[in-house]
Amino acid sequence: MKARLFATTLLALAAASAQAQAIQGVTEFSSYTYLQDGRVAGPATEIVESSLRGAGLADYRLGVYPWARAYDMAQKEPNVLIFLIARTPAREALFKWVGEFMTIEYHFYKLKARKDIVVKSLDDARQYTIGVTRDDIRHQYLQAKGFTRLVVSGENLEKFRKLVNGQVQLTPFPATDVAALCKEAKFDCDQLERAHPLEGLSMSLYMAYSAATTDATVARTRAAFDRLRADGTVKRLMTPPNAARP
Repeated sequence: MKARLFATTLLALAAASAQAQAIQGVTEFSSYTYLQDGRVAGPATEIVESSLRGAGLADYRLGVYPWARAYDMAQKEPNVLIFLIARTPAREALFKWVGEFMTIEYHFYKLKARKDIVVKSLDDARQYTIGVTRDDIRHQYLQAKGFTRLVVSGENLEKFRKLVNGQVQLTPFPATDVAALCKEAKFDCDQLERAHPLEGLSMSLYMAYSAATTDATVARTRAAFDRLRADGTVKRLMTPPNAARP
């Protein structure tokens, strides 16, 4: 009896320890998630922090990583909250989905001075070198379409610099990221222009927990996020000022 009671106590303690483990939020640099004065900031970050606090999950830490690393952590470790991540059929069973921030569209961008680069269809883009971020949705989309001239970077800023330095000819971005990357790289956005949309790649961006996270943690966070969406906070924070589009 004592042995059984001891084993039950150990199991209960282990469960409590897992429940009490700090939440690790992971993201990449974007116009909605970035470092400011040494901490992770931005509109999406504000929503994530408000959701965690509203869920009573005050023990958390946030980090900005190259996308491939953030994605890997969210697949392999418990209590990892990844944002902003596109929700696709291929990813559906890999994560526990919490809430939708926004829908986003992607366009190829090129240097405005490169008049020789002409993209009137998605197939036209195949002849050019294209910068992508490892394992993100644009990388996966172009691979699935059979694109072979892909130049892979570890993070968005590295990919952006390859475009402006002429190391690649095209790079897909949402417009809001272009504005933020121009500012970060101290580059004049007027020297860039849209070349063509990535057809069929309009995606909903979410925050999601790693599959090993407890259902109770997911449910509490989802309920807190839903309250922020219901009172208009999510829409207010995720709508760019004047809805500007470079």
